[in-house]
Amino acid sequence: MKQWRFYPLLALLVVMAMVLAACPAPAAAPAQEAAPAAQEAAPAAAEAPTAAAEHGATVKVYTSWPLQGPMLPEGDSMKKAVDLALKHHLDAHDGHGPAGLTIEIVNLDDASPTTGSWDGTIEAENAQKCVNDADCMVYFGTYNSGAAKISMPITNRAGIAQITPANTYPGLTHAWDQGEPEIYRPSGKVNYFRTNAADDVQGWAGASWAKCLGYDTVYLLDDRQLYGKGVVDAFIQQAEKVGIEIVGRDGVESSDIDFRSLLTKVKAANPKLVYGGFVIDSGGPQVIQQMGSLGLFDLGIKFMGPDGLVNPALVEQVGGAEVANENVLLTFPGLAPSQLTSEAGKKFFDDFQAEYGMEPSPWSTYAYQAMQVILDSIDRAGKADRTAILDAMAALDGFEGVTGVFGFNENGDPTVSAMGGNIVRDGNIEYIGAISPDMVDAGTCDTAMP
Repeated sequence: MKQWRFYPLLALLVVMAMVLAACPAPAAAPAQEAAPAAQEAAPAAAEAPTAAAEHGATVKVYTSWPLQGPMLPEGDSMKKAVDLALKHHLDAHDGHGPAGLTIEIVNLDDASPTTGSWDGTIEAENAQKCVNDADCMVYFGTYNSGAAKISMPITNRAGIAQITPANTYPGLTHAWDQGEPEIYRPSGKVNYFRTNAADDVQGWAGASWAKCLGYDTVYLLDDRQLYGKGVVDAFIQQAEKVGIEIVGRDGVESSDIDFRSLLTKVKAANPKLVYGGFVIDSGGPQVIQQMGSLGLFDLGIKFMGPDGLVNPALVEQVGGAEVANENVLLTFPGLAPSQLTSEAGKKFFDDFQAEYGMEPSPWSTYAYQAMQVILDSIDRAGKADRTAILDAMAALDGFEGVTGVFGFNENGDPTVSAMGGNIVRDGNIEYIGAISPDMVDAGTCDTAMP
């Protein structure tokens, strides 16, 4: 797997080629000649137009995440949360937008109509649309960490603030793999932010929680994507510290649907736990379903996964409650909507249900909170100017969001974050309690026991 350490550099070359492809060009050169040409042309394309949109009173916020396929329930709920955050702001300010500006939300879908999953070419096009629109002041995305690797260099060169509602891969903001995060910051300036915890903390907390639950042997699976592989790597780091034996590891392709041969191998290794680095559309539900059909759950082997599987569609996709109940454990790098205790958090949860007739999905908390940060940054900037808004966002400190009071550190990570453990019970994803990387040493295992 060492060849994957060079993936960030390869991804950057792919990004540059995508940006060039978004601009008019003569007939394509042979493949071996196209990459150098893309490297020269991409920076120029990303730097236009000028940073300030002073010609009008409308500020646009471009969103970008999947709005079709398996991600539709989550993506649509996040979109609704963003709309609600803007409505709450307008209601609290007599209908006036931040800094007296009109806010327009432009919703883009970065999923492929063919696969229903995020697509790098579409994500690059979405980011470029924002860059090319002088009224676009903030790029609000992505959901998938792999997609963020595509758009981050584009928005960074253009000097546009980018904030995510859900990305958790550590290397997007701080040192993790070779060249990260500098490879995503060609200008040298931090322009990307998140209000949720990252996967290094999530993977470490997941391993400590597994140890607390008595799972001292584990078989690891991941989807070979940035997010899935990253969270499994973090799990391994902590597993080695707390004394969990790794009995096997395999990567799978998201296009696979038949994992019976692989899971027969897993079954033979007889782990107490299978930890899977997946999102809802990269093979996780199929793995869980086939663990059930092959009798792994009957043997007492449990499945644990990260936030990418904390999705309203999960239980149905794995074959129903009879498969998942008490067998599926999930971590989440933050607070789900129903866990919010602040007045602002309770208002968000109650008003979302009243407005849309449904509960907000897990990541809607952070879509709402990130939109709060966007509106606050525009207000403090005081004008429709990309640089001013970016600088205001970077300076966020003591901000009272729905999850608590926080700011951003020098890397764009939140200064305060939470981590929770969940179990599928009675057909629902149920919060058990707080988990942390140090819960084994601190003797706080009882905070998240089923």
